[in-house]
Amino acid sequence: MKFTVERDVLADAVAWTSRAVPARPPVPVLAGVRITADAEGLVRLASFDYEVSARGEFPADVEEAGEVLVSGRLLREIANALPHKPVELSLEGTKVSVTCGASRFTLATMPVDQYPSLPELPEHSGTIDGATLQQAVAQVTSAASRDETLPILTGVRVEIEGSHISLLATDRYRLALRELEWTPSQPDISAVALVRAKTLADTAKALGAGEVTVALSSGQGMDLIGFEAGGLVTTSLLMDGDYPQVRRLFPDSSPITATVRTQDLIDATRRVALVAERNSSVRLAFAEGEVTLDAGQSDDAQASEALTAHLHGEPITVAFNPQYLLDGLSALGSDFVQLGFTQETKPVEFVGLSEPGGEVAADFRYLLVPIRIAS
Repeated sequence: MKFTVERDVLADAVAWTSRAVPARPPVPVLAGVRITADAEGLVRLASFDYEVSARGEFPADVEEAGEVLVSGRLLREIANALPHKPVELSLEGTKVSVTCGASRFTLATMPVDQYPSLPELPEHSGTIDGATLQQAVAQVTSAASRDETLPILTGVRVEIEGSHISLLATDRYRLALRELEWTPSQPDISAVALVRAKTLADTAKALGAGEVTVALSSGQGMDLIGFEAGGLVTTSLLMDGDYPQVRRLFPDSSPITATVRTQDLIDATRRVALVAERNSSVRLAFAEGEVTLDAGQSDDAQASEALTAHLHGEPITVAFNPQYLLDGLSALGSDFVQLGFTQETKPVEFVGLSEPGGEVAADFRYLLVPIRIAS
């Protein structure tokens, strides 16, 4: 095997493919990236950890076709460190030589015949704008759990009905719902999938803008979701289990609402939270015309700050985990935020507004459980 390609092309393909290389592989060959060069001038890279697969391809000047398996970690580090010049990869006995300008590396090969077959991409289910997918996934994954003792909550529930997709994530303390449109292959498609939040977030971020093809297969032997864009392909096994019925937790109406400029509330929360002790809260007291934030239970430090707010209903005081509050506010992406209250101890709904009294941005909703305030 021998081919030449531009450094950036190689580095991008290696960065994408090595994402599926496990940090602690169960078998040694899974630490590798498979490189296949064909006589037509196409090079394909592949990795697999039995759950997530990643494939990338690019055109190259192929002198000799062939296939090798080398360390994914080392290949990524070498590709990123190379100068911006053409790169030549060649198989020399049991070693792969990487030459770029005056730099030369040699990598030991692994037995490529022992590398497992990658799952095939399921039949295409539809397409979606990559930038929209990236934004939507980023909004909901902040609410997904990171506690592996409750694995079902580390996933994002994907609900597909025709041209409509709903993404749901929760860690029991907050709940995020994002609704978006896509172009399905079949107008009457209906499907539900549970995808690991980290896998979904990494994939959406790596694919970037442009059209992304989504492929979903469930109830047909192997339950998979796949994404494809610009020569990059990834598949992931779907998670098993029954996701809790969380959509019903969103209130039908809120008797008390308060509207605040989003960035002002983010900045004030960050400042006031500086004195909040670990696992303590930031309190928000809403009254006519303003909201007062305060934190700090000990004699060492306290902080408070007042902001302009538009309150409809009775005055109310709530307390939140400051990081959960910041996650929700940052995900909104709107000039103003409307907080909807039912009771002081009930979850509070956050939705975006372009201006006070304006139309609610119904495509993203964030529900946050308040912390009980000590009497």
